[in-house]
Amino acid sequence: MSELHSTEDVLRLAALVSALIAAAILIWYVARRPPLGRSTKIVLLFGLGVMPFAVALSGNIAGFEYTMKRDFCGSCHVMLPYIQDAADPRSTSLAAVHSRNHTFGHESCYTCHADYQMFGAISTKMNGMKHLLMYITEYANTGPLGEGGPPIHMYKPFQNGMCVRCHSTEAPRWGKVEDHAGALEDIRKGDVKCIDCHEGKTIHPRAFAHGGNGKAPAAEGAAAPAATSHDQAKE
Repeated sequence: MSELHSTEDVLRLAALVSALIAAAILIWYVARRPPLGRSTKIVLLFGLGVMPFAVALSGNIAGFEYTMKRDFCGSCHVMLPYIQDAADPRSTSLAAVHSRNHTFGHESCYTCHADYQMFGAISTKMNGMKHLLMYITEYANTGPLGEGGPPIHMYKPFQNGMCVRCHSTEAPRWGKVEDHAGALEDIRKGDVKCIDCHEGKTIHPRAFAHGGNGKAPAAEGAAAPAATSHDQAKE
């Protein structure tokens, strides 16, 4: 049996075990047909109620956990330029650097883009449903990396709060950066945005929305861009 590496793995196992218990109870009842006494009703309550509820609950939470993963974001081909760069150990983009963080790198998309207000998780998932609709209506027939589709953009401006959750303006190392120190109060008030300097093409340089071509940067002097994992898979 494979090791359990995450909450998602534990929940999946819980759903599987609950389903097996429910199935075993139902098979036992159909095969044995015991009298409907008190003990039989209690067992059936578990088989028809408690265990199925546990399957639904743990399965849905496991599904929610998976939607936070970077792999999930890359399951739509239009996201491949973003995801391939983030997963590239040679890339120096901000997305790639953040994705190499061992504490949240496997969830870097969600960590940086989720709404962190009171009902942020709900609004983030509602936006995800919008993404699905847009994918079906606007991007389903686009090229292997999303070529030919409309530019991908955010629903609202990226707020400094997304950055300062980790990059505190109180941290000495942050304050030693000359540009940070000179605009400290404006950054804290939101008058100056982090992405005014750390702009889109330095975060997701391969993305079409930022003037990229979906490909990894070409080696210096090379005639063609380096192949991505998507290209290699096609060969």
